[in-house]
Amino acid sequence: MTETRTTFREVLAQPVFRLIFFGRAVAIATDTLRIVALSVLIFASTGSAVLAAVAFGIGFLPQAVGGVLLGALPDLVRPRILITTGYAAEAVAAATLALVPLPVWASLTILGAIACVTPVFHGSSGRLIAEVLTGDAYVVGRSLFQASSAVAQLAGLAAGGIAVAALGPQHALLVCAAAHLAVATATWLLLPDLPNPGRAGERALISRSLRGSRQLLADRTVRRMLLTFWLPPACVTGGEALLVPYAEIMRHPAGSAGFMLACVPAGMIVGDLVVARLLRPATRERLTVPLIGLLGMPLIGFFFDIEPALGGALLFLTGCGFAYSIGLQGRFLEAVPEDVRGQSFTLMSTGLMTLQGMGPLAFGGLAELIPIGSAIAAAGVATLGVALWLGLCDWSRPGAIAEVFPR
Repeated sequence: MTETRTTFREVLAQPVFRLIFFGRAVAIATDTLRIVALSVLIFASTGSAVLAAVAFGIGFLPQAVGGVLLGALPDLVRPRILITTGYAAEAVAAATLALVPLPVWASLTILGAIACVTPVFHGSSGRLIAEVLTGDAYVVGRSLFQASSAVAQLAGLAAGGIAVAALGPQHALLVCAAAHLAVATATWLLLPDLPNPGRAGERALISRSLRGSRQLLADRTVRRMLLTFWLPPACVTGGEALLVPYAEIMRHPAGSAGFMLACVPAGMIVGDLVVARLLRPATRERLTVPLIGLLGMPLIGFFFDIEPALGGALLFLTGCGFAYSIGLQGRFLEAVPEDVRGQSFTLMSTGLMTLQGMGPLAFGGLAELIPIGSAIAAAGVATLGVALWLGLCDWSRPGAIAEVFPR
């Protein structure tokens, strides 16, 4: 792999990447705002904390259905059509939730339907980025996406609280609809109408999707890399999901859980920018396993009764560890066959979001059996287990990653 480093400015100078990058950042912030607003709206109408929590997390698990059954779409449909349709569907959903008096089950069904097709739109964006950026530019571009996602989530959480307080949840949902509509319009007008990627020789969409998923998962290298993308975030998310009850049980001051939760994306921003901008490509690869270790190790500190300030510092370090995936981006792109490249990004997004939805269930269930701090620590130990699984070879040597993820 080349040792030449690409700058953020060079990546953002690519017009297609720049459009997708800023559009996705706005969409993530808007999605976060929508989740907050709808959770408040459902809790206000039902008084049920459980239903509000379901509204908050409904966007995770349904992605598995769409990702598996519709995953071939990014390799079949023009990216401008597919990406624009995704943003437009988000706009229609938000407007419907704001303007139509629906029962809770219907609102949750709409959110679940949007979640089903979300990986498809992400897969199309991922394929397009891989086509317009090459070499280290692709890796740096993916790192920028990760950092901007964390910034957008923080912005969405902050804007969500302000918008709901100032406008009310229904008007906040209308703001979401307007933002998604603006991004859809910009995508349709500014994104070049690139040709259909095409993939011949197969029949129906679902059969294409299932065959593509089997092809990707049957490849040992691709399968192992996908698990590496999926498992550490799933474990960490399971630990994060317990921070609110942890703060309550430990009688920490009001707002402590929110402060600690915000430290994770703050660490993600710093980690991604440092690893992508300051380290050479080979160094990023060699740091993959150590950074997974950094992802999990701080969570073990919650085994003890720690103060929010220390908890925030530990979670900041955890957030920095998410930069581990930067060292794998280029290798993953090399390992995936070009004719299923779009589906590979769909599958990556599907597994990531699905397991992040299952992580809180697993470690939440564990917290019913052992002290909650021990359950958070267990999430850290599980993450370290993934690092151990990958760290059986000598990562200090250049090219050692090839022994774990051979081409």
